[in-house]
Amino acid sequence: MGSTSAHGETSTGDGLGRRDLIKRSAALGLISVPTMSFLTACASGGEAPKGSGAKAAITKENPFGVAKGTKLDVVVFKGGFGDDYAKAWEAAFDKKWGTSSSHLGTPEITGKLQTRFNGGNPPDVVDDSGAQKIKLDVLFKSNQLADLTPVLDAPSLDDPNKKVRDLLIPGTVEQGMQGGKCVSLNYVYTVFGFWYSGKLFKEKGWTPPKTWDEFLDVCTKAKDAGIGGLAHQGKFPYYINVVIMDLIAKKGGLDAMKAIDNLEPNAFEGSATALAAVEALYEVVEKGLLMPGTNGLTHTESQTAWNQYKAAFIPSGSWLENEQIKQTPDDFDMRFLPMPLLPDSALPFEAIRAGAGEPFIVPEQAANKPGGLEFLRSMLSREWSTIFAQQANSLTVVKDGVDPGVKLRPGTQSAVAALKEAGANTFNYLYPDWYSEMDTAIQDASNELMAKRIQPKEWIKRAQAAVNKAAQDPNAKNNRRS
Repeated sequence: MGSTSAHGETSTGDGLGRRDLIKRSAALGLISVPTMSFLTACASGGEAPKGSGAKAAITKENPFGVAKGTKLDVVVFKGGFGDDYAKAWEAAFDKKWGTSSSHLGTPEITGKLQTRFNGGNPPDVVDDSGAQKIKLDVLFKSNQLADLTPVLDAPSLDDPNKKVRDLLIPGTVEQGMQGGKCVSLNYVYTVFGFWYSGKLFKEKGWTPPKTWDEFLDVCTKAKDAGIGGLAHQGKFPYYINVVIMDLIAKKGGLDAMKAIDNLEPNAFEGSATALAAVEALYEVVEKGLLMPGTNGLTHTESQTAWNQYKAAFIPSGSWLENEQIKQTPDDFDMRFLPMPLLPDSALPFEAIRAGAGEPFIVPEQAANKPGGLEFLRSMLSREWSTIFAQQANSLTVVKDGVDPGVKLRPGTQSAVAALKEAGANTFNYLYPDWYSEMDTAIQDASNELMAKRIQPKEWIKRAQAAVNKAAQDPNAKNNRRS
């Protein structure tokens, strides 16, 4: 639900949370996305953005010309983070600017908004996340997304001498690129991996695994105890696909990840790393270590069964804790686990997928584009970042952006601790947002794999076919990471 949203199925890419943020500035210094990334940063733009709504005079304090008395139409994905944070934002925005905000929180982004985009009357701000999000690459190709460069280059609300872009965690801008343009603001800093119950592991005497063999051993012990080894959100193969792709990145290193994002002809086929990753996950299936029935469950059904101690592990982004808050026993002691290592892995065990998720957009045809752009600038203030941390138990992409008194829940605290341990060893894929059709095809192959309808080599074949098809996309020449 991300992201990144990660982004993602049904939940949205949430984020990690903030403990006292491991002392705020220090913590976020440790949480950088590797600078090996990436694309060119957005070019700087000097003129005021065009918008169809009323405008006030443009000043340093009002760089987009938000007009008093105008309306602001906000639609957010209502998933793991809920939408109380957005309501608080809207109230603060209306009080400051004299606007009147309308609010819709929904899991059905496509269902609610597709006709509005098609009809030329989209909202002014959209959190385009969840299983029913509108694909960003599709919106971009149809010229539906406003360029957010003016937001990135506007003065920060916390320090007007700095641009907004200077206060973001590295990798945030790159995550929002399409065809060389910045068109989405990925707001939530999210980590991905396995999750387990500290209480269950303590009761059973299990040690959190660091290698894949140790992971299989715990799953086997769980099975022997009448518990599933691995649960996954079967109806949304996005989640289990994270396992495969993270195993590839950790075994093959950043070059293996970049080969996939850059649509290399040997990204999957001919890659011993990719085959080893798929075969490792398939071993869980072959040995009967999946939680019974998990292939047919939704995300919430599978996660709730896991909360009921019916499985040892489940894969997810760090929105999981907030999404499952009502289903999680008080003494469950939710914990995060980096993806265990395959033999001869290039990255250490501590390395984790982490990055910006939960994309917010301003539609090109928004009636109040000045208001939409200013809303995004406000999101990147300490005040609004703190509101989000309080309401959604999650970390944002704003460096040092949360007041130190904000307390986080156990799972989110463990994710923050894992980020501290990872240091610079974080990675994040960009292909899901760049090539949604490719992403869906790979997820579909993973679904077939988990159901034993295809073997690992067929998965590799299908994944490479998806890469080869995406390589024909005219935008591919602009979507490159170095």
